[in-house]
Amino acid sequence: MEQLTTSIDVLFILLGAILVLFMHAGFAFLEVGTVQHKNQVNALVKIMSDLGISTVAYFFVGYGVAYGVFLGFNMDGALTQAMTERSGYELVKFFFLMTFAAAIPAIVSGGIAERAKFYPQLAATFFIVALVYPFFEGIAWNGNFGIQEFLEKNYGAGFHDFAGSIVVHGVGGWIALIAVLLLGARQGRYNKEGKIKMAHPPSSIPFLALGAWILSVGWFGFNVMSAQAIEGIQGLVAMNSLMAMVGGILAATFIGDKDPGFVHNGPLAGLVAICAGSDVVSPLGALAIGLIAGALFVKAFTWTQQNLKIDDVLGVWALHGLCGLWGAIAVGIFGTAALGGLGGVAIESQIIGSLIGISVAVIGATVVYGIIKKVSGLRLTEEQEYNGADLSIHRIHANPPREDY
Repeated sequence: MEQLTTSIDVLFILLGAILVLFMHAGFAFLEVGTVQHKNQVNALVKIMSDLGISTVAYFFVGYGVAYGVFLGFNMDGALTQAMTERSGYELVKFFFLMTFAAAIPAIVSGGIAERAKFYPQLAATFFIVALVYPFFEGIAWNGNFGIQEFLEKNYGAGFHDFAGSIVVHGVGGWIALIAVLLLGARQGRYNKEGKIKMAHPPSSIPFLALGAWILSVGWFGFNVMSAQAIEGIQGLVAMNSLMAMVGGILAATFIGDKDPGFVHNGPLAGLVAICAGSDVVSPLGALAIGLIAGALFVKAFTWTQQNLKIDDVLGVWALHGLCGLWGAIAVGIFGTAALGGLGGVAIESQIIGSLIGISVAVIGATVVYGIIKKVSGLRLTEEQEYNGADLSIHRIHANPPREDY
């Protein structure tokens, strides 16, 4: 029976890893549909190449930083034998968590789209996935540095982030903010008075919608399979994910005045926010979390673009950074027994844990992108940006003219 349980756990996590891996197609098409036509190929290639770099970085360094097991430096076969005896549980756990880690550069990619150099961005991906992201992942999910123990002792509960509202999305969104600020706005985006000069509408609403749907479906693997064992699975997680997703859709639909960009990012805002508390809040609480997240995304995206002059192409700071922060804090509100939750959470721990995660992201991104900017530069030349990343970097358009065939 023990062997059967382990084998089922392996299959359970493997299916989750495949679902989250498929989410990267969602990231790709969400970006493809949002950027200008001359940058669509670059969006597709970036997401694919980032996945390859992320896997190597997490295999050799990142997983060990977070969990103390350096898979890539197993030279004597002992670790391989141990994993084989456990039916590969450690291996599929790595696969599952690697797909989470690879989501970080996929998130960043949407913010810095249309003007970032290719290889410098890949270099940033390596260091972020190898060092920055797993540093906080280990704090939140492996108890590194005793911070969780400290929070439990002083506030009665540790930092609770079941599926990564802060660990994945918050960290990714705040890293993206730093990268966007260091890159600067796209050429012609704002006039001398600071007003938006070029709107850059989405190049393909169908591709944008496809990306949103792929992400939304894959998210149920992201959340439900975060139990990492079949006995830990909860129908509550699936139900809460659905309710938060719907809350995000409704808020974005009405507050965003039916704008397709807002409507299709609405479910993602709700799902980002529910990751942290999907296992402890009630379905009604999840709906409220999603409604607030959807409204937050619409208002924050508009405000940052128009008032702060932050040229975040896909609005990833608003979507992942701010909605992730809201979701983590919401655990300390809607996760309490008084509001229908299961309890065992503390608002103080949620705030402190969130601030630690944001600090790691901001400091780490500033160091990584700051050094790369000084060494090789981060953005394309004005001419390259004008011609588009597809032609300047990849020497091909998404749909070449017929005479090119």
